[in-house]
Amino acid sequence: MTLVILVRHGQTEWNRIERFRGRNDVPLNETGLAQAEMAGHRIAAGWKPTAIYSSPLSRAVKTADAIARHFDLSVKVHPGLVDINYGEWQGLTPDEARKRWPEMIDVWYETPHRARIPGGETLDELRARAMRTLDEIVASHQGHTVVLVGHTVINRIILLGVLGLGNERFWLLRQDTGAINVFEADGSVFTLVSLNDTCHLHSVT
Repeated sequence: MTLVILVRHGQTEWNRIERFRGRNDVPLNETGLAQAEMAGHRIAAGWKPTAIYSSPLSRAVKTADAIARHFDLSVKVHPGLVDINYGEWQGLTPDEARKRWPEMIDVWYETPHRARIPGGETLDELRARAMRTLDEIVASHQGHTVVLVGHTVINRIILLGVLGLGNERFWLLRQDTGAINVFEADGSVFTLVSLNDTCHLHSVT
């Protein structure tokens, strides 16, 4: 069995004002840096991971670095953990995107599993990538604890896969910045231990 600690990166300015981030490399803001530190302290207090993986984007890598330094580990950057490709929506606020693609924005917020973001990924495509990445990492660390640092969209999709739920439930899971999720992986059988835990962040938010 592998214990997986799935973390969302800390806050960025584009989280604070709500812009579609996707593959844009938006850095952590001051709050996000503090959240990353608090996540590192929380994980160090409860677990002893043997590997730490991160999305290639700096907001995730910085969060992973803040965790890794507690264990003298190097962060392993994995392209399979990168955020969803928001295509032509990247950098826009939802209101700005709605002016150009009103029908597709409604689909995204009402039936996300049917959304086809112009120039971007679908949730089905993202799920195939995310679960393939999870299976690969779990298979490489049987009997160990690993940390994965990702983003709100890919983390939600991984958690839906762990729970055996369809992508239509995407908006029914929260992933706050700096949140920690924990689940056990026994081959292809998953047991969720905790979801969207932010107790460690109360002193910085």
